[in-house]
Amino acid sequence: MARHLITSALPYINGIKHLGNMVGSMLPADVYSRYLRQRGHDVLYICATDEHGTPAELAAKERGLPVAEFCAQAHDAQKAVYDGFELAFDYFGRSSSPQNREITQHFARRLNENGFIEERAIRQVYSPTDGRFLPDRYVEGTCPHCGYDKARGDQCENCTRVLDPTDLINPRSAISGSTDLEVRETKHLFLLQSKLQHEVEAWIDEVGDEWPQLASSIARKWLTEGLHDRAITRDLDWGVPVPADTWPELAAEGKVFYVWFDAPIEYIGATKEWSDQDPDNRDWKSWWYEPDGAADVRYTEFMAKDNVPFHTVMFPATELGIREPWKKVDYVKAFNWLTYYGGKFSTSQKRGVFTDHALEILPADYWRYFLIANAPESDDSSFTWEHFTTTVNKDLADTLGNFVNRVLSFSKKRFGEEVPAGAAAGEPEAKLGEEIASLLAEYETQMEALQFRKAAAALRALWSAGNSYLEEKAPWLEIKTDPEGAALTLRTAMNLIHLYSVVSEPFIPASSAAMRAAFALPADTAKWVTADEARTLSSVPAGTPFTVPPVLFAKITDEDLESYKERFGGASE
Repeated sequence: MARHLITSALPYINGIKHLGNMVGSMLPADVYSRYLRQRGHDVLYICATDEHGTPAELAAKERGLPVAEFCAQAHDAQKAVYDGFELAFDYFGRSSSPQNREITQHFARRLNENGFIEERAIRQVYSPTDGRFLPDRYVEGTCPHCGYDKARGDQCENCTRVLDPTDLINPRSAISGSTDLEVRETKHLFLLQSKLQHEVEAWIDEVGDEWPQLASSIARKWLTEGLHDRAITRDLDWGVPVPADTWPELAAEGKVFYVWFDAPIEYIGATKEWSDQDPDNRDWKSWWYEPDGAADVRYTEFMAKDNVPFHTVMFPATELGIREPWKKVDYVKAFNWLTYYGGKFSTSQKRGVFTDHALEILPADYWRYFLIANAPESDDSSFTWEHFTTTVNKDLADTLGNFVNRVLSFSKKRFGEEVPAGAAAGEPEAKLGEEIASLLAEYETQMEALQFRKAAAALRALWSAGNSYLEEKAPWLEIKTDPEGAALTLRTAMNLIHLYSVVSEPFIPASSAAMRAAFALPADTAKWVTADEARTLSSVPAGTPFTVPPVLFAKITDEDLESYKERFGGASE
């Protein structure tokens, strides 16, 4: 049994996330975690809300709340949505936790002791009206490249060009709206990434060839362009404070660490949060500190491509620079974009389907299956209501849901509420068993390789095999001339339903539970299905009581489709 540490990119605190965010990190991490647990591995799946930085302060200001109160409420709101999607985190923490503060400050002190942090004077925008320096996102104005009048001081959302606050035309404070701005000198801490370039390159040469091309190519592009020293502090009221015992002057000025520095450390911090809830039985260091056991851990990260540089270059540079044996990532599963009719999902502009609205419309399993079956792995993929409807109706409602319903309903009508015995298995059942074992092996191969679209295709093929068997045997005709043969067919099909309930659980956990609950097995503890069990299809013996569950998947009608398009838009703007 292997030990697997799994993390997904931390969702930012300022609002409920859209479907692109879900499929680009948390959902595939959940599917993989569930699969590994079913195969008997020791799994720890950690995530958290990313709560520091200027957007959190601005969102709190917009709501009229203290930033700590805003973040607490937003964390609970996000967690409720993730619970609705049945994301089985072992722990979902908060980057504002005392544990993350402690570990972040420790990392900063060690980097400083090792000569990788330097205090530098820089020129920064200052607002006399607000009485403070303004970090990049606290400055708004007109983009000099495209003329967009709501560009931020770090990036123009309209044309995506990276900016500096001093680049903006007619800049103004995002706090007060004041245009009375000055440029003054102030001091900040810089992480000397340039001094760690060769060590990061050597580390990626060691582990990066195993990564998907998307992750490794982005990491190597950043290294080819050269690592630059980056400021790791900001003038904010909310964040991990610079420790006064190391930088008393900056601490007195209220400097905090920049969010990009402390957020990846929260993976460790959240694990300590988890451990501190039950310290007698949980050891956070055994997952992160190599002398305490983490050397044997397989660590996999899930993220969209915009987060790849932080996780493959910047955070590894931090870990290397502290000169302590902390666990570094083994495998980075990176995703491209999920678009909305070819356009960009946008949290700030409320464009596309957001996760809370998705759950208002349909149960989580509809979304889970569609998103993973169309995950943007090799390239961007597009969400359209038409594609979503076709996938749900064909794969879930027709192929799986209809199979379950007609098998159980027909058997109850003709043989009662127990699994019928019927004749001994024959050549069609032997052929089916070999096919199921082969498809199951393919499904396992793709899940082990973290190829989610291919895994979904293998799962779909497993479902289709049951329908093909049913059509070939046609028990509704068979029963007229060979009742014992029809009973065998239905018993075999019921065993397929049980098999589906087990192996489909990573994708559609609620529906899998409903399928399994249909059978009153006295001790149904099956975690997975072996090849031999797939061949014999005998996990549900004759005489087992069963019930017909409610319809697993309702079809999306043309009227439903039109209402969804009317509510959310049928194309990107």
